[in-house]
Amino acid sequence: MLAGVLAGWFGKGLAAGEPVLPGSEQDPLVSRSYVDAKLKMAVVEVPAGKQLIGFGGTEIIVRSGSATAIDSELGGLSDVTAGKDLRRGEQAPVNHLLIVPRDDGRGIQAVTPLFVMVRGNYKLQP
Repeated sequence: MLAGVLAGWFGKGLAAGEPVLPGSEQDPLVSRSYVDAKLKMAVVEVPAGKQLIGFGGTEIIVRSGSATAIDSELGGLSDVTAGKDLRRGEQAPVNHLLIVPRDDGRGIQAVTPLFVMVRGNYKLQP
């Protein structure tokens, strides 16, 4: 019985279909410039009092200055370095990777002038 189950399981894996060919429609190739643009992290100066609002997936690292988190009704800013959620008014630690999970107005508020590294889409607002 065990041999029959194993044979069926291996047969199912082999019958799953043809392997996907690199460069095909199912697995397209991308150019180096596209990958470099997606991985590039910009250095942004944020004046005191301004907000840096990210969109879904935006990554923020505060390099210098003091900032607080801006949250939304759905949650906070993900501090993946500390493994916690930053809620409105909490200090955004320097050199921590912060991720904006959704397009709902989350980001950071500059208490003092800031230099931040940002990967992804963002906007500065008063």
